[in-house]
Amino acid sequence: MDDHLPISALQHYAYCPRQFALIHVEQVWAENRSTAEGRVLHERVDSGESETRNGVRYERSVELLSTEHGLAGKMDLLEVEQGPPPVFRPIEYKRGKPKIQDWDRIQLCAQALCIEEMRETRVGEGAIWYWEVRHREVVCIDEALREHTRSCIQGARELLDDGITPAPIDDTKRCRACSLVDICQPQRFRKDASERYVRELLRS
Repeated sequence: MDDHLPISALQHYAYCPRQFALIHVEQVWAENRSTAEGRVLHERVDSGESETRNGVRYERSVELLSTEHGLAGKMDLLEVEQGPPPVFRPIEYKRGKPKIQDWDRIQLCAQALCIEEMRETRVGEGAIWYWEVRHREVVCIDEALREHTRSCIQGARELLDDGITPAPIDDTKRCRACSLVDICQPQRFRKDASERYVRELLRS
């Protein structure tokens, strides 16, 4: 299973390819308050027992695998609404709050792709529960999100194969929220890249 891409890595890649490379190519990690709180939240969720209420089965810490997409990982919660046919909904728990960008939804969609392959079904929607605002966001697993997710899978795999850490992204706000900002040193690398660009222009 070593050649399978961790599902959680797709969120890293979607957020910032450089962050993804630092974690999954260079094998570095740093924790801040946000990552620590997120880890504790997932530990609490994972510790729960499976149960059935009102015709819905709640399966926690479900192991996932997709041969077709080369993915592996574990999901927080799988809701199975008893059929026939049964309806499967992946549920992901996040520490923060809903986002305009698809970073979290891509991770959820990747879980749906695994469920579809493992359970021979079709997943139409899932949900993300945000701890900071105590809000459950329903996510439609439509073709646009599927295509975005497949693109991230391909991009992440290509980056792993290349083994080269890319330059920082231009979103400084995103950099400030990253636990790896001190290791990444985005401002320094942005400055170096700018200086190289100017020198190349002068040489030409």
